[in-house]
Amino acid sequence: MIDNIEVLTHSSIKIKCKQGIIYIDPYRVKDEPHDADYVLITHDHYDHFSIEDIRKVIKDTTIMVVPVRMEDDAGELAPDVKSIVTVKPGIFKEVNGLELETIPAYNTVKPFHPRRAEWVGYILRIDGKRIYIAGDTGLTKEAKKVNCDIALVPVGGTYTMDTRRAAELINIIRPEYAIPTHYGCIVGREKDGQTFAKLVKPPVKVVEKIQHFK
Repeated sequence: MIDNIEVLTHSSIKIKCKQGIIYIDPYRVKDEPHDADYVLITHDHYDHFSIEDIRKVIKDTTIMVVPVRMEDDAGELAPDVKSIVTVKPGIFKEVNGLELETIPAYNTVKPFHPRRAEWVGYILRIDGKRIYIAGDTGLTKEAKKVNCDIALVPVGGTYTMDTRRAAELINIIRPEYAIPTHYGCIVGREKDGQTFAKLVKPPVKVVEKIQHFK
C-alpha cells in the first residue's frame, strides 16, 4: 500500500487503490490527468482547496468530499462532478465504496485553524489498511488517539505541527509507516523530512514521498 501513495507537493496527496484514484487537497498539479474518482478536501485554505488544481484532476464521475462549512464554496464545482458529500469531524461514512473516518484538525496554540471551523483530517480504510491524512493540525488529543497503519502528518511548522511535535505524535500512535507532508514549499525547509525521520522511534518507518518542492 505504501507504494501506492504519492505526495505530489506540500499536502497534495494521490492514492491508487481498488476503489479508484483518490486525491487529497490537490495543489500545484503539473498536468491535467482528469483521473480522480474521489477528491477529499481537509479545509478551505488556498493551498488545500485550489479550484484551479481540482479542475485538473476531476471528471464527471468524481465524488468530492468536503467539510460541511465548505459546501457553498465547493458548489462552484458541482456542475463538473458527480456529487459533493459533506462531512463533520468525528464521523464514519461510506462514500460509494470508500470507507472513511474524519478526525478534527485544528491548532492548539496557534490561531490559523480554529476548532470551531470543523475542518478535518481523514482515515481511509483501504486494502485492509487504515491511512491517516492529518490535514493542517496541531498535536491534538484526537490525533493522539488515532489508530492507523500509515500516517501522513504535517511537519513544516508555522501553521501546523513542526518536526518535533509531529514526531511526538507518531511516537504515540505508532503506525507502521509515517510520511511527512506540508514542508519545503510554502512553509518549512526541504530537510524537515529528514529531521522528522531522526526524531521518530523504531519500529516506525519514515518514508519521504514529496516529489517536488517548487
